[in-house]
Amino acid sequence: MFFILSKLVWFLIQPLVAVALVVLLGIVLLLIGYRNTAMAAFVFSGLTYAVIMFSPLGLLLVGALEDRFPKPTMPARIDGIVVLGGSFDTRVAKTRGDPEMGDAGDRITATVALARQFPDAKIAFTGGVAAVFEDDIAEVDVARQIFAALGIAPDRLILEGKARNTTENAIFTKELVQPKPGETWLLVTSAFHMPRSVGCFRKADFEVVPFPVDYRTPNFPQRWKPAVADVSRNADKVQLAIREFIGLAAYYASGKTDALIPSPSAEKPSR
Repeated sequence: MFFILSKLVWFLIQPLVAVALVVLLGIVLLLIGYRNTAMAAFVFSGLTYAVIMFSPLGLLLVGALEDRFPKPTMPARIDGIVVLGGSFDTRVAKTRGDPEMGDAGDRITATVALARQFPDAKIAFTGGVAAVFEDDIAEVDVARQIFAALGIAPDRLILEGKARNTTENAIFTKELVQPKPGETWLLVTSAFHMPRSVGCFRKADFEVVPFPVDYRTPNFPQRWKPAVADVSRNADKVQLAIREFIGLAAYYASGKTDALIPSPSAEKPSR
């Protein structure tokens, strides 16, 4: 129920959809005679649209999430790498018949690089079907093809294909991996998604070393400079940040994480 509700709520409150709904509300108010209220709705939606499209708001919000967990000092040995789903365009993969990586493809390429650096490490990929409104294929099916094509031996792979959200990623992967005391497991996911991911893995009592990848923002002072040639990139970042902050709040409120915005300084989970 949480999974379906989260998808429906996000569809309605994502920034550009919300702006469109306010414009629609303004049109309705204008038609029924509430001219002043309609004008206020139009002004509000126009200003909101301008901020989303032309300001550095998205860069600043996403950057704050990405800076939360720095790259770790790598240990001499790791026992395994957990990589979260979200790397593939399953709609394209399903209809084209070929595996296709999406915006978060760095999760896969970074994992393959780490696998070559640590040839004895297991690789646990977790990702099921996240679609609600249409039939889709599981990310794990695409991952199996990609890892094989990139030369990762099948006996190194642990594939988890039931998880639909980050909480399930943590719980189901731990059930499959069965991490032992003293083992070192890396967690690979997008930098903006790392706080929520770490919170879920802590809640599942699966101790991991965060390895953020797939950065979407530059460092300062470039972070103050929004895109000019393609302003839709600014809107994408606002949408990404708001979605992640809402996810953090929802996960904390529902007890799926122990902190609103998990940080590296939290105590390690007890075994």
